[in-house]
Amino acid sequence: MSKDEIIALLRLQNAPHIGDISAKKLIGHCGGAEAVFSSGTSSLLNIDGIGKHTLKGLFDTEHLEAAEEEYIFIQENNLQLYPFTHPLYPAALKHCIDGPILLFGRGNINLNKKRIISIVGTRNITSYGAAFCEELIAEIAPLDPIIVSGFAYGVDICAQRAAIKHGLQTIGCLAHGLNQIYPKVHECFVGDVERNGGFLTEFWSTSQPERENFLRRNRIIAGTSEATVVIESAEKGGSLVTADIANSYNRDVFAVPGRVQDRFSIGCNNLIKQQKAQMITSAADLIYMLGWELEEKQPQAIQKQLFVELDETEKDIYNYLQLGGKKMLDNIALDCKLPIFKASSTLLNMEMKGVIRPLPGKVFEAI
Repeated sequence: MSKDEIIALLRLQNAPHIGDISAKKLIGHCGGAEAVFSSGTSSLLNIDGIGKHTLKGLFDTEHLEAAEEEYIFIQENNLQLYPFTHPLYPAALKHCIDGPILLFGRGNINLNKKRIISIVGTRNITSYGAAFCEELIAEIAPLDPIIVSGFAYGVDICAQRAAIKHGLQTIGCLAHGLNQIYPKVHECFVGDVERNGGFLTEFWSTSQPERENFLRRNRIIAGTSEATVVIESAEKGGSLVTADIANSYNRDVFAVPGRVQDRFSIGCNNLIKQQKAQMITSAADLIYMLGWELEEKQPQAIQKQLFVELDETEKDIYNYLQLGGKKMLDNIALDCKLPIFKASSTLLNMEMKGVIRPLPGKVFEAI
């Protein structure tokens, strides 16, 4: 990608009234970021959803100067660039309408692997949460997934250190520029993370770790992965925001249950109770629900039961599969108008009843 195109992307990213959705509209209409700035305002106003307020300040020279300064920082620090149109941009994040138009990276990142999960949770991790997190990663390590988290206190750093211990790639999604590390006490882990993965951020070197940045960062954690696991959470917290975002992206969400009296299990218990997450009590649950183990062996035929009773939702799915043949989980949820977690749990019940068969790649068929 040319220098001028990168600077144009930076200008769009820094424009005061343009978010990622509007920026993608502009780029798609004009054929590139640089072409946006070669177009007249009247032409841009013809784009659906683009108004005068959106374009206010877009052509100001101060944003061009800021973009040029940030470009120098990128070059001097040899940062990796991932525009949303680039083949190395996280594949799963490309499907998120509000995914960043440009990501900055550092380390040895390879997001071409199929299995990517996010692990998040409270910053006040308990011994129960830490033990579960470490055991989970140890047990899924043979499947070589990428572990994504936020490099924060508690569950985040526990997950990323466990990933490093077991030789897994781990990605830290930051809420600030790559000229600093927050929290500073985690600087001692930076080298290990970069050797076993690296860091991603959408924030410039001028950005500070402010609260709103962490909330924006959470969509990258959720969007980069096929599933999000919440280890522990209080009644409110950033990990619950990440879970909500993952649900909005139609991704699987898992939560670890805890005792009802435990403060840092309330959030997870509520996710399960409200059917916003599937309960996970072991790595086997995660492996099964994501269909990972099915890629390692041929699917076994399941004996169909005679006169099995199905509820209305199960009947709808069964009829859908009978008519349409093999279908992916996402298509089943979409076409049957079900949340992904509801479709997934219903399919599990139907498999146990012997009326459907799971296939590799989260695909199902009627028996």
